[in-house]
Amino acid sequence: MASRVLHIEDDPSNRLLVRKLLAVEGLEVIDAADGLEGVRLALSELPDLILVDINLPGLDGYEVTLRLRAEPVLKETPIIAITAEGDRDTSMAVGCTGFLQKPIDARKFSAQVMQYLGGFRERTTSTVDATEAVLRTQGGRIVARLEAKVEELERMNARLRELDRLRTEFYRNMSHELATPMTPIVGYLRMLVDEELGPLEKPQKKALRAMDDCVRRLRTTLDNLIDVTAIETGRMRLHHRDFDLLEVVKRSAASLQDAMNDKRLRLVDEYPRGPLATFGDPDRLQRALLQVLENAVKFTAESSLVGVCVRALGDAYEITIADDGLGVDPAKHDQVFEPFVQGDGSATRTHGGVGVGLAIAKKVIEGHGGSIRIARGAVVGGETLSGAAFVVLVPKTAAFATRPPHG
Repeated sequence: MASRVLHIEDDPSNRLLVRKLLAVEGLEVIDAADGLEGVRLALSELPDLILVDINLPGLDGYEVTLRLRAEPVLKETPIIAITAEGDRDTSMAVGCTGFLQKPIDARKFSAQVMQYLGGFRERTTSTVDATEAVLRTQGGRIVARLEAKVEELERMNARLRELDRLRTEFYRNMSHELATPMTPIVGYLRMLVDEELGPLEKPQKKALRAMDDCVRRLRTTLDNLIDVTAIETGRMRLHHRDFDLLEVVKRSAASLQDAMNDKRLRLVDEYPRGPLATFGDPDRLQRALLQVLENAVKFTAESSLVGVCVRALGDAYEITIADDGLGVDPAKHDQVFEPFVQGDGSATRTHGGVGVGLAIAKKVIEGHGGSIRIARGAVVGGETLSGAAFVVLVPKTAAFATRPPHG
């Protein structure tokens, strides 16, 4: 089996030269372009010999050598410094077993490497005190570099926080600017559709219905952006009162009937006898359930099923909204509730949306003292749905504290 040599060098031409020279000797060469990559490869590949340039980006050659010598599995591995700028005594003090000056002598290089592989080690002429002084100096350089990196990271974190604040402000301001002119557009369009401003011909009615549908979708997107901004700024408020949860669930399902008809989907439901009394914000909760239902409709193939099941448990109501789609990767169960996260966020994605609906639903449900989780498949009304099943728990009135939660 050929010996393996790890060559840590940022110059591609030098890497190519060393590879060609050592290939003649039948050696396997592994390349790393910087110090961090070199450390990673050294620990994963455990080479028979390491060639390291001193002037490397990230970690320099001295730091790489100190790092590798701290690993028991590499304690005896030959590490050869190849450099035009490094110092022999410093290289030997930090743990190198050899030192080669750049530019390398192509006629002798392969033989020198084979010597080191055969067990040759250079002797250092430095005294113990001199070596300790070198190590202290090198340690000071490392600390200084770490301090500079910490300061750089702190500046970057501050900048990221500022960008996040500006992003939130942009969403809030843009949502407001877009929502303001939407109000008269929605109002006048509704008047036209209802023929309050005069009778309409059939083609005009068809055009207005298409416009009304687009405006509704745009209004929903704007409302979602306003809600997600309220979530991020901690300004979402719930207006609590007594209401019938079963009625809220039924209204949410009914509002999607047109969308389901477009995809020839059939709703299967399983409801207990009502009413189901609880306490909270029925309007917000209805929109939250609608977000989950829209997700189910979106990811269910045409001519399939969407299921809604409501059960009364001991101290809570359980609402299951299931689809017959492909389901959700278990590794992404938590991610789907993060704002702006989508399974496919590209411009060519199959499904629309901006990726905030489930995040809003989760926040609203938690604001009611409840929870939402994802399961795989469900049986609703005797029908088996094999896709994703979102299970929502909403506490009964008795489960609420005296002061309702605010989100």
